[in-house]
Amino acid sequence: MVWDELIRVTPELDAWLRETRRYLHMHPELSLQETNTARLVAGHLRELDIEHRTGLGGDGRPLFMSAEALRAAGIQPGPTTGGNGVLALIRGERGPGRTVLLRADMDALPIDEQNEVPYRSTRPGVMHACGHDAHTTILLGVAELLNSLRDRFAGTVKLMFQPAEEGPGGAAAMIADGILEDPPVDAAFALHVDSTHRAGEVAVSPGPATAAADTFRIVVRGVGGHAAKPETTVDPIVVAAQIVVALQTLVSRETSPLESAVVTVGTFHAGTATNIIPDHAVLEGTVRTYSPAVRDHIERRIAELASGIARAMRAEAETVYLRGYPAMYNDPSLTALARQVATELLGSERVYDREPLMAGEDFAFVAQHVPVCMISLGVANPERGIVYPPHHPRFDLDEDALAVGVRLLTAIALRYLGAV
Repeated sequence: MVWDELIRVTPELDAWLRETRRYLHMHPELSLQETNTARLVAGHLRELDIEHRTGLGGDGRPLFMSAEALRAAGIQPGPTTGGNGVLALIRGERGPGRTVLLRADMDALPIDEQNEVPYRSTRPGVMHACGHDAHTTILLGVAELLNSLRDRFAGTVKLMFQPAEEGPGGAAAMIADGILEDPPVDAAFALHVDSTHRAGEVAVSPGPATAAADTFRIVVRGVGGHAAKPETTVDPIVVAAQIVVALQTLVSRETSPLESAVVTVGTFHAGTATNIIPDHAVLEGTVRTYSPAVRDHIERRIAELASGIARAMRAEAETVYLRGYPAMYNDPSLTALARQVATELLGSERVYDREPLMAGEDFAFVAQHVPVCMISLGVANPERGIVYPPHHPRFDLDEDALAVGVRLLTAIALRYLGAV
């Protein structure tokens, strides 16, 4: 097969991929703090003599969240530029042509790792629990292969090493720094690890891919007092509990069963002692939707429900709603290309349909400008106990998937640029 001859992950490269992923896993960095990771990326690009820019992106929240909502939420965002993003350019030697962007995110999560492995995180409370260590490693491997194949294609490949995916919207900040221009990007692809499929398998489908991801904060204010004299108080815990229950009706009774929506209250904070009724309670949660109309409706109704219930129970409720990442859709033509390449590389029996996710993904900001396709890369190995999903403290991946990801993204880029 042409791919076997053209795209080879040598034993030396495979060993380097595993070693690099383990290093990144042992040294995770939270969003907007990925200085060491960016330094490693830029250093490897220099070794390969690949043209690249550093200091890109930053905190993207001011670009898609209102200043008023950020102030109300008590969020002081950082600069939108001068961050840890890195953009590499590999120019084909067969002349001008189309430009394709390949993206990897670099940040970790505030999670204490529970895996007992030699490459366990060395930073308490910080862990690569979403596979971004693998994404970064894979794209570095792609850089090495595509750089060696410049004589095979026309056009340009842009490699987007992105900070701050886990909340601050680093993709939006890198876009604001002009990464989609000079030359203009025509299409973009990305991989994301998937623990529902084995290493060596992938999943991809056109249409809905990831949901819009918003957050809300409700502060219920009552009247505090002694727990033995509740009649002299307005108990914010009871009021907030009623709000939690009522919020569930926004999906079950106000959203069509044919639409997708999630409303989850993730935190409930109130009180300091068992014999005190506090004067306030705080609820925080997330909303996930695909339809813009459903998104608008739920945003409006959360505030209405909270204030209405609170008022009826002699309390007050203030709601802050922060719009996060938009929904993302896989372009049909790019999906068909990716699926065909994956079938040629892996065999049709290892290529699955990708179900839409209610998770959020800031690659969606790229999708607002150019057609995109995100592919799920299987990383599970049940025999070794590697089955836990992303954002779990025991998440891990079968490193055999690294070479698969490198070959797949390299082949997709070459096919899109017309080299094969």
